[in-house]
Amino acid sequence: MTGNAFRTMPGRGRPRPGAQPNGRRQAGVGLIEVMVAMLILSIGFLGVAALLATSLSTNNSAMARSMATVSSYSILDAMRADLANARGGSYNATVTASKCSAVAATGLPGAQLKVWCGQLGQNLGALDSTKGTIACNAAGTSSADCQVTVTFDDSRSGEGGSDQQQIVTRAML
Repeated sequence: MTGNAFRTMPGRGRPRPGAQPNGRRQAGVGLIEVMVAMLILSIGFLGVAALLATSLSTNNSAMARSMATVSSYSILDAMRADLANARGGSYNATVTASKCSAVAATGLPGAQLKVWCGQLGQNLGALDSTKGTIACNAAGTSSADCQVTVTFDDSRSGEGGSDQQQIVTRAML
């Protein structure tokens, strides 16, 4: 090198990238750069963890709504198998999942209601807030308009959700 402290690229009169006046080049990554990268990754991982927690609570809520729907179809199917009692209003009742033993199991409608109450308690929680209501109104001599309402605690739904959810299913029997 002839009097120039900077190394130049061949054929060009300017210094090479990374060249320093005394000829030393920087090697490796600095501690501050590593710390900044770790901070950015940490914030990203915290965001992913929060997203995962929200996803789990939302999935639990969706599963509870699905189980409530399945339970309402279950009792409607039992009522279809016993049309005379269903149309006559023998299934019209409200059951509470925490008090299934209080359901009178007289005859087929009582036995079906007791089983249904147990299903509600098993699938949605045996709480005072888990209830099933059946209301059938005769719509002539050959059919009945039946409404099955399942109410349950959905406090696991996370932010923006309601503590009480209600699934209403209507069918003509």
